[in-house]
Amino acid sequence: MPTTEAMLYDVQGGAAWITLNRPENRNALSQILVTELDAHLKAAIDDPNVRCVVVTGNGPAFCAGADLKNQGLPRSGPTFPEVLQRIIDSPKPVIAAVNGAAFAGGLGLVGACDIVVAAEDAQFSFSEVRIGVIPAIIAVVCVPKLGTHHAMKLFISGERFSGASAVELGLAHRAVAKDKLRAAAQEEIDMICLGAPTAVSECKKLVRRAAEQRPIDEAFREMEEWSRRMFQSADGQEGMAAFREKRKPSWVR
Repeated sequence: MPTTEAMLYDVQGGAAWITLNRPENRNALSQILVTELDAHLKAAIDDPNVRCVVVTGNGPAFCAGADLKNQGLPRSGPTFPEVLQRIIDSPKPVIAAVNGAAFAGGLGLVGACDIVVAAEDAQFSFSEVRIGVIPAIIAVVCVPKLGTHHAMKLFISGERFSGASAVELGLAHRAVAKDKLRAAAQEEIDMICLGAPTAVSECKKLVRRAAEQRPIDEAFREMEEWSRRMFQSADGQEGMAAFREKRKPSWVR
């Protein structure tokens, strides 16, 4: 997938790096940015050389939320919820490398990603109430991570919080100095690439399925069958053979 005006795209180190590239409007979610982000995500998912995806921003902001200057214009192409759904459904892990401000819809991207590494001084805010609206769409992906306790305060206050605080709140996994952000993201990529592609993909489904409420005996039966299928899979057989033979499995470069 080529680099475009609104998006930079580069495959290296086992990952596709997708960079929001509209720093002049703080990478706000215009229709062109949403459309190109969706296309680049699809290209990364379809690329056999890509094991995971990183989404980051160019300039001082990660993503400032909706492009308010263009609200009300006719829309075409994918919607923002469809982009969030693509991230969630991606068989490959998606990492957010939050380089700067992540406000409103920008926090939706953060919430949808599987792993989040943030600059310590990056500013976060559910800022919707400050302009008279609510974080309705992004609540779907952010409330499960925040819990109702933190979500209530952050949603109704619109207060800002740092990357370090985002870790404490459950929105991010790590906070590092801004100049260490890319290296920290690469560390996450390297760890993912040690796992079998199929197993990593199935773990994305597993976490969400295990969190669903159902009778515990039903859950155990389902998980026992799921475990059996994975032990019998090609990756499972290769991984166990590599362990016995004291060698690296075929998926490790």
